[in-house]
Amino acid sequence: MQDIADEWEKSKAALHYHYDTKRGLLLAFLEHLFESYTDRVADPQEGTPPERLHALVAAALDPPRADTTRELRTALFEVKARAPHDDAFRERLARFDRYLHAEIRAVVGDGVDDGTFADADPAEAATLLVTLVNGAHSRRVALGDDGGVPDAIRSYIDTQLVTGAKTRR
Repeated sequence: MQDIADEWEKSKAALHYHYDTKRGLLLAFLEHLFESYTDRVADPQEGTPPERLHALVAAALDPPRADTTRELRTALFEVKARAPHDDAFRERLARFDRYLHAEIRAVVGDGVDDGTFADADPAEAATLLVTLVNGAHSRRVALGDDGGVPDAIRSYIDTQLVTGAKTRR
């Protein structure tokens, strides 16, 4: 509760006053996080498609602040674990994925259109990258590291999307 109060800039007492249940608080907090997520994780619109895609994925992989606590990330991981059993949690979490998928799909589509990316299916590339980002987040919480997933994503972008386009020319 204190981590949420700190992130949300409200007192812990105010949270207890406004939310009857922990579930209600977590649902409202997910809404707040989504707003800040869409501000932070968006197509930068500047640079080449590979530069934009690298920046977009880096923003999605990195926490919003350097001091984001393990406890907060763990709480969000626990919300994800509840999602299969709770439609409201599932829908709110799916919004994050849909948003990131759409942003990545648009950048990959731009790269395919201008020839800097291989003739890849932008929706398939977005599905792969969103899944890898989610896996890196889960691994960071569960195992304490990201298992090199960010490097693997950079390699995929550079060797499969960019280099693949160069070899097809």
